[in-house]
Amino acid sequence: MSTLRIKKLGVLSVAKMYAAMAFVISLLIAIPYGLFIIIFSLIGAAGAKGDAGLMVGGGGIVMGIVVMIALPVIYTIMAFVGGALGALIYNIFAGFVGGIEIEVENVA
Repeated sequence: MSTLRIKKLGVLSVAKMYAAMAFVISLLIAIPYGLFIIIFSLIGAAGAKGDAGLMVGGGGIVMGIVVMIALPVIYTIMAFVGGALGALIYNIFAGFVGGIEIEVENVA
């Protein structure tokens, strides 16, 4: 076994990795949430009469689609910025403290 030390992180690579993970996780959250909004707005529209039902149902469909698109985009941008800042802060502190040590093993 040998010990390695992470002295510096690639800021852009960490930011891209955080953004990719946040995009996938936010899709897992946003799609069911958007469908939930659409379904319940249509249920509410079925109970309303006249133009009010059309407005509630149509508004709910639009809002559900906006949620399914906007949440992943917003979360991805926030994760990219957060990952970049986190990597920058790590690089600054690793210069003072020495970084994180990891133990690795060569596998044949």
